[in-house]
Amino acid sequence: MPKLDRWVIAKVFSGYHTLSAAHELPLTCAINLSGTSLNEGGLFEFIRQQAEQHRIPEHAICFEITETAAIDNLQAAAEFYKGCKTLGFLFALDDFGTGTSSFGYLKSLPVDYLKIDGGFVRNIDKDGIDRAMTETINRIGHLMGIRTVAEFAESDEIIQRLRAMGVDYAQGYGVSRPAPLFPDCEVARI
Repeated sequence: MPKLDRWVIAKVFSGYHTLSAAHELPLTCAINLSGTSLNEGGLFEFIRQQAEQHRIPEHAICFEITETAAIDNLQAAAEFYKGCKTLGFLFALDDFGTGTSSFGYLKSLPVDYLKIDGGFVRNIDKDGIDRAMTETINRIGHLMGIRTVAEFAESDEIIQRLRAMGVDYAQGYGVSRPAPLFPDCEVARI
């Protein structure tokens, strides 16, 4: 996983300016990182080197780390987040709400986005408890100044409910089907 994560980082950083120009606006690219990569030494230095080499602007990159990976090594995650923040990068805590003490440690992680776990979101149109969990995570996030993203927004009805709740962003088939970031991208050989 660390080799794959580094390949993705290098590919996105090297192609960032082309992507941004094609969309004719500043762009924020989200990159998922594995827990293994987070705990591996040298990742921050690699990111710093890539950022300098490719002149990546502030807020151009948002690293996503799952809640579970962040809790497993809270101190390493916090240090990594803080280091990357000095480069102007953003952070998303992915699959939020699945951990055993989600809200308890949230204050110690300088995240910009909470990605509400899709297990809650996918049933908000049918299940009152899932709806309440989604609303609670959204409210707490906003109280802390953190933007929210709802995963598994699979239908217009779910998206409308998320809008009514005040969730900032939605991710899922109801928004868009997955597509290659770089259409000419070949399979990575690691």
